[in-house]
This record gives sequence, C-alpha cells and structure tokens, in this order.
Amino acid sequence: MLALFTVMETLYYSQISSPVGPLLIGVSNSALVILEFDRGLPKLVNGVAVDWHESEAKTRIVRKQLEEYFAGKRRDFDLDLDLRGTEFRKSCWEQLLSIPYGETRSYGEIARAVGNPQGSRAVGQANHYNPIAIIVPCHRVLAGGCKLGGYGGGLPVKAFLLRLEGAKFLEEAVLEEKKQLVLSEH
Repeated sequence: MLALFTVMETLYYSQISSPVGPLLIGVSNSALVILEFDRGLPKLVNGVAVDWHESEAKTRIVRKQLEEYFAGKRRDFDLDLDLRGTEFRKSCWEQLLSIPYGETRSYGEIARAVGNPQGSRAVGQANHYNPIAIIVPCHRVLAGGCKLGGYGGGLPVKAFLLRLEGAKFLEEAVLEEKKQLVLSEH
C-alpha cells in the first residue's frame, strides 16, 4: 500500500486593519512570506500546505512598519522577504523593490529591465502573483507609464497607495471602476 505524504509548512500570521482594508501577514521563522488583502487564510502558499498559527509577536515588526508606512512615517521597509515563485516572477519582484517611494514605472520598463522587452503582459501576470503586496510595490507599476492598469486590491486601493506616496498617475480608471460599482449596485 502506498502512503501519501503531504508537505506541510508552519507559518505564523496576524491580521491588521489598514486604510486599504484588512491585511493578512504571514511569516516563517525567518522572513515575511505573504502580505495580502485579507480574504482568509490560504490553504496553500506556493503549492505547499500551510499549518497556520496566530502570532502577534512573530508579525510585530511587519505590523509596526506597515503602521509607519500608512502614517506617512516610513518610505522604505527593512524586512527579510521570502519571495517564492518562478525565476521570472522573482526577477520582476526584485525590479519592483528597486522602484523608489513616490515613483512609478511602466510594465514595459519592468519588462526591459528583466531582459524581456516584449514581456509587458508577463510582467503584469508576475505582479498578479506578487505574494507580498505593498512592501513589494506592484502598485507602483502603471500601464503606459501613467494609467493604473490592474491591481489585486482594486484600483481605488492602488490609487490610494500612489496618492499616499505622492506619485503621479491618471485617475480615469479609478473613476470608471467607481462608476461601474455604483451601476452594479442598482
């Protein structure tokens, strides 16, 4: 008889209220693994089953730095990150980490920086799978260099984060998304 073994990882979590809604923080013993808009605890992280343990103590430094960021007192995060994904995705996320606070880049600029000049859509997909929102700042990537494009937390959240940082962008997409929400409610 063949026994099936499940790979299981222990991660520690806490939830934090923020101006952009509740956030889920997940850390290993050594680094931040996920920061996402709280939709509940995921069963899998990068294909590995997770045994979640709530721990305010293990997530304290992440919580503190996020609070400072939202209060306008922190521009750079000083955290160990455990970025998990394909080599291409990780190279895109590393490029995101190089975008200074208050600045933006286009999907095309990121694609060129990772050596895939025609890969704007692939960069968009890498951003979609970014496991560490806000700190790995995919909100700083704009379509055509000035339009919001997509964002896992929604365009109003992306606009809020860019405004918080003083970055410039076109607001049309935010207005259109709000209009669509109002229309869908009626």
